[in-house]
Formats: sequence, C-alpha cells, structure tokens
Amino acid sequence: MNKLLQKKQSKKFRIFFLLALVFFQGVIFSETITFSSDSMSGVSGKKSDRTTLMGHAKIKTESMEISADKIELYGTDFRFMAASGNIQGYSAESKLSFKCQSLTYDRIKKTVVMTDEVHLEDKENNVTAEAQLIEYNQKTEIAVMQIDVYIVKEKNTCTSAHALYYKKEQILNMRGNPQVVQDKDAFRAQEISLNSQVLKVQMQHILLPNTFSSQHPYSLRPPNAIVATAVLSGVSCNHTVIL
Repeated sequence: MNKLLQKKQSKKFRIFFLLALVFFQGVIFSETITFSSDSMSGVSGKKSDRTTLMGHAKIKTESMEISADKIELYGTDFRFMAASGNIQGYSAESKLSFKCQSLTYDRIKKTVVMTDEVHLEDKENNVTAEAQLIEYNQKTEIAVMQIDVYIVKEKNTCTSAHALYYKKEQILNMRGNPQVVQDKDAFRAQEISLNSQVLKVQMQHILLPNTFSSQHPYSLRPPNAIVATAVLSGVSCNHTVIL
C-alpha cells in the first residue's frame, strides 16, 4: 500500500510540473523547459524565485539536459541552475555528454561549471576528458579544465594541471607539467599545444631526454629555443636534442 501511495504521489508531482510548465514557458526567455522529480519545494520573492527539485530530478531545455539527485532553479526568470549528486547531462548544441557531482548553469551566458570527478565526452570528435573542474561555454565551444586533467584523443593520451580545449578547432593547449603519450613515445614540456586536425604538437620550454627513452634524464631547453613541432603520426621532431 505504501509503495502504491508513493507511486501515486510521484505521478501527481510530475503532472503538477507539466501543468506548471505552461506558465514557465511564457516566462523563461521564450525557451521551452520541462522538469520532473519525486518532490518539489519553492520560494517566491519580489526579485527572483527559487524552486528545488529532489529525487530523480530532471530538467530539459532546448540546449541542455540535466539529471541529478537535486536541482535548484533560481534567479530572475530562473536564469540559473544548480545541481548536485550523480549528475548526468547532455548539451544538444555542442553534442557533449558529461558526468560530475556538482554543477551550475547560466542559461543566458550558456556556461556550465562542473566540479568533482568530472567526465566529459565529445563523441563527435572521439575525445574524452576528466578533471576536477571543467567550465564549458556553449557559445564559444571552449572548455577550461583544471586539476588532474586527463584527456584521450584516439592514440594520444594527455595529462596536465590545466588545459584549454577548443572544440571547433580541435586544439588542446596544456600547462602545468603537461605530457602527450602516443604508444611508446612521450612528449613533455612546460607548455604543449596539440592540434588534432593536422596531428601536430607544439612544445615550449621542452623537456627532452637524449633519446626518447626513460633511461635518460630530462633537461630543460633554454628560453631562446622554446618551440618544437612533432608530427604525431610517425613521431618525428624538428628539434635539436640536448646531448
């Protein structure tokens, strides 16, 4: 009986949300938005309202889908969203899927900030990324990644402390002990720029061994000889190796 009652109550909440949608559609920047959850609470104010969705919370706009344990809508005309707990989402505009534990989304600026065990997947370009913080702009299609950055692009595995991923251009800029590994070959420098479209990597302040082997110590290139280019398919470099 209790389970049956809970199911009925859940259905009532979902029906209420769909009815409330008729009102919200006329208010929220002419953007269609649907949402559902096991329960809902809200506060209405003069300047802004706040609505909290708890339990199997889901929100879908024209450009973003988000599901989580808890989702809050707040700000003028519900401009902002904040989600927490087992978050999964998809950006229809950018064709990106993501997972994390905490998230905020600005529907006007089209920016989403994800923290805690973030996993981002760009299936269109065969790119997966992990970090502790990723901020993505849907308008510019640029992702800022910070802390324990780990990116895989086909045969290339990239790690760094900070990274910028330009989705349109397929360029990845990395700083903070960056490294690019392809098969048995590794590239290390203070800064690395990887262009996936032409399969080239540019490095600044290069850290190179006498040969590409872990048996040799790394040396720091002098500042006046800071750029090298490597063609990743075949791994050839136009650098001068420090002997």
